[in-house]
Amino acid sequence: MDLGISGKRALVCASSKGLGRGCAFALAEAGVDLVLNARGSEALEATAAEIRSLYNVNVEAVAADITSEDGRAQVLKIAGQVDILVTNAGGPPPGMWTDWDRDDFISALDANMLTPIALIKALVPSMMERGWGRVVNITSVSVKSPIPVLGLSNAARAGLTGYVAGTSRQVASKGVTINNLLPGIHATDRAVSLDAGAAAQQGISPEEAKQNREAGIPTHRYGTATEFGATCAFMCSQHAGFMVGQNVLLDGGATVSTM
Repeated sequence: MDLGISGKRALVCASSKGLGRGCAFALAEAGVDLVLNARGSEALEATAAEIRSLYNVNVEAVAADITSEDGRAQVLKIAGQVDILVTNAGGPPPGMWTDWDRDDFISALDANMLTPIALIKALVPSMMERGWGRVVNITSVSVKSPIPVLGLSNAARAGLTGYVAGTSRQVASKGVTINNLLPGIHATDRAVSLDAGAAAQQGISPEEAKQNREAGIPTHRYGTATEFGATCAFMCSQHAGFMVGQNVLLDGGATVSTM
């Protein structure tokens, strides 16, 4: 399928590894020029170089902390006007509700709610002026099915979801869509970290912890960054113009819900 976005320009955050990287590759395959961002320059430059070698697109890499004001300013200066925005940031650490204080919540909100909102406010107005734009926020399955040990993430991402629900309907008439993509467990560094934590808590090996989690997924496997990226690219395509304010769940069927 021709996604109809060849020649568009996208900013993809946290795109040196994992799900953000999968989105960057899928957009590049569709002919989209990229501005890639991550905190670590080594992995970021390696990803940019690989994409350049595989696809005939322009790729700029900006190593900066997108969750800080200075980092965002640096990224936005390089990005300029973009047609597509994919927001993404690492989730806060797991724990129990008694572990977290106000500073922990502020940090989670800054990374997983206020940063995407700041990027939307900075980049969507020019999309509206040009009459076309796509925003995809990578959030979490926890928006639909809260994960007890990820209370910080549950709270911050739910806040972003509420913001998108209203804002997306205010900009849709200008040809701009804003939607959220909700990953369940995917084979990324984040999954490895959570498996290791579960293994330590339960006194089992990380591989056993992984197998236990896979058993709870109807597909009996973790998702891949490649299939996640393909879903993201479709949501950014010309075919998704009627998709507004939606939360697209990609979790292998693990969330049991009729709607």
